Amino acid sequence: MKKFDVIVVGGGHAGIEAAHASAKLGSKTLLISLNKKRIGIMSCNPAIGGVGKGHIVHEIAALGGLMPQLCTKTYIQARMLNTRKGPAVRGLRLQIDKPEYSKESIKELSKLKNLTIVEDIAQEIITKDNQIAGIKTRQNICYYSNCVILTTGTFLNGVTYVGRETDSAGREGEEAAVGLTKSLENLGLQTTRLKTGTPPRLLKSSINFVKIEKQEADNLEYLFEFYPHKTTNPHDCYLTHTNEKTHEIILKNKELSPIYQGDIKYQGPRYCPSIEAKLISFPHKKSHLIFVEPEGADSDEIYPNGISTSLPLDIQEKFIQTIAGFENAIITRPGYAIEYDLVLPQQLKHTLETKDIDGLFLAGQINGTTGYEEAAGQGIVAGINAHQKNKNKEEFILDRNESYIGVMIDDLVTIGIDEPYRMFTSRAERRLILRQDNAFLRLTPKAYEIGMIDQSMYKDFLEEKKLFEEIIKRLREKYSNPQLIQKFGDTTCDKDAIKKLAATNLSDRLIQNIFADVKYYDYLDREHKEIERAKKYRQMVIPKGFSFKNQPGLSNELQEKLIRYNPKNIAQAGLIPGMTPAAISLLIFKIKQFDNC
Repeated sequence: MKKFDVIVVGGGHAGIEAAHASAKLGSKTLLISLNKKRIGIMSCNPAIGGVGKGHIVHEIAALGGLMPQLCTKTYIQARMLNTRKGPAVRGLRLQIDKPEYSKESIKELSKLKNLTIVEDIAQEIITKDNQIAGIKTRQNICYYSNCVILTTGTFLNGVTYVGRETDSAGREGEEAAVGLTKSLENLGLQTTRLKTGTPPRLLKSSINFVKIEKQEADNLEYLFEFYPHKTTNPHDCYLTHTNEKTHEIILKNKELSPIYQGDIKYQGPRYCPSIEAKLISFPHKKSHLIFVEPEGADSDEIYPNGISTSLPLDIQEKFIQTIAGFENAIITRPGYAIEYDLVLPQQLKHTLETKDIDGLFLAGQINGTTGYEEAAGQGIVAGINAHQKNKNKEEFILDRNESYIGVMIDDLVTIGIDEPYRMFTSRAERRLILRQDNAFLRLTPKAYEIGMIDQSMYKDFLEEKKLFEEIIKRLREKYSNPQLIQKFGDTTCDKDAIKKLAATNLSDRLIQNIFADVKYYDYLDREHKEIERAKKYRQMVIPKGFSFKNQPGLSNELQEKLIRYNPKNIAQAGLIPGMTPAAISLLIFKIKQFDNC
């Protein structure tokens, strides 16, 4: 009998992290992939990180995950975004060599002694009395386990669109997974569909780089991992823009897009729309930014980030060649849209295990998210929890007050989705606490407790943590916080001043830790108090008969949202998009008044 502790279906970013975590912790793990050589393939943009997304990757590093290590080995340019803003909303973004990332993924997974990889397609979920028992594949092979993690990406009944041309595919050139959705529905799970898309790829030699703007890289001491890595930035990225002629061609032919023909019926990502949707939504904007990014160090293809489209190929060629630098551009692969099945995520626990089917976990785009980083963040949580369940250990749950991964999972399982979910710093109520620079301080102790971090790294982490605490204590004994802010700088920190006051040489991460602790001192104190107060009232039940309508102090928008979501307690009310701490405080006050009537 082919028996495993944990089975992972899908070799994308969620599947990689799930399989890596499970096997690393000691569970005998099986990874079922459609194509072993395509494990870790980046289907869309050649980059990892950014604002919000980069926070997730830092947290994966703090939890002992694989994505940050792969990034260090395969990046070709590094940039820190939002440097003119405070440290809470900065984001590391790396351009990645896509072919190398896949190769390194396969290489690192092959080192895991507890991991077996097979090439097949999962077609049926085997259960017994609402308990997972295993997976049956297209080759009519049954693999058995009491813990199964589905990380199917866009492959569930995927359909791609280029104009009126359609194809059953999980992504360009790869077949869709047909049959698994029906198996999920037969188990009582509710499914729906979403849409996403990608731009055409361009032949690098056909682009006139002289006519477009070079995007400068940053020299950084750290990437996503705990240990320092001096960046080298061997490859350039560029910027160009659409123009009125581009827009004229697109708008003239927009009816040829499957979105406007009605072929595509489901919602796409609001914050990463197609170029057709951008022009409809922002009719007065004369141009849109395009990031010109290499697909890899040795690749002859360029990814024009910002012009996702599903228009017919001939129209894509026409509008592409109106753009500066692209006048003679050759399309190597057309842009396309893709629709795919997913499971409504309110049916999950915070461990990412389904509520009604014991042992079935879901991670990644099958839960309605979009992006490599969001998928990987879910994958590591699902992998850890599948292992914990298999070994009868305590569940591993990240709170939304301690991590962006916790924010994402809490949003998914509590509020659900009506469009592909993307992480932004604005989704986190406590983003001053949840910074990139303190991800290890927040999460590494938890990861060490369950075995995801080795003794050597944990020792180095404790030494850095001790040094940070000693320096902060010493500075606060000598200076007031306003004095420290004056010495350190406000938005841009004076690194030399911090080193001088600390009286020791410090790493860039420690400098950022100290700077943020000083800059946000009063706010952090207030946020920690609010967290404790929220915990106290978290389970306060909203009584039957309490009306959200016409509540003085609550905006009409919040009243409408409260009526629509109909939260059962204060914790659920706090998750409604746009709900502020002040509105929650008012709601608590009004409920107390109602109870006393």
